[in-house]
Amino acid sequence: MRPHPLLRAYMAGIVVPTLFLLVIMAVNAYHRYYFEVPNQFVLGLPARPLERAILFPMAIVPNIWGVWNMLRLALPSRLRLSIGIHGALLVLVLIPGGILLARTLDVFTIQMRFALPMVPIGMAIYYLAWKYIVGFLNDEMGIG
Repeated sequence: MRPHPLLRAYMAGIVVPTLFLLVIMAVNAYHRYYFEVPNQFVLGLPARPLERAILFPMAIVPNIWGVWNMLRLALPSRLRLSIGIHGALLVLVLIPGGILLARTLDVFTIQMRFALPMVPIGMAIYYLAWKYIVGFLNDEMGIG
């Protein structure tokens, strides 16, 4: 059997966002169907904003994480950054891409000036997630 390191990198990359998004959807389903209350009464937002804002990213974000992890593995060793920094740079792709996608699909509107303060916070969270969780999974898969 051949080792397929890029496939293992993809699988290690998709674990974290998939589990996180499943928790978000479980909490949303609990509030929506157990309490039978639409989100606008619980969160003070227009009807079903969480479904509209999370459903499509549930398909996209884990795949982007997996491809981003594959990209790190595919880079020559002299160009590789540490896994934490590599993961933190993903925020610089996801935030503008998410804003563009939300505007294109008319899900909601957010201005870039409101999203920019979230970049350092997102980079810090992604740094920690990639360094400790994805790095651990890469080591477990033998591609660290």
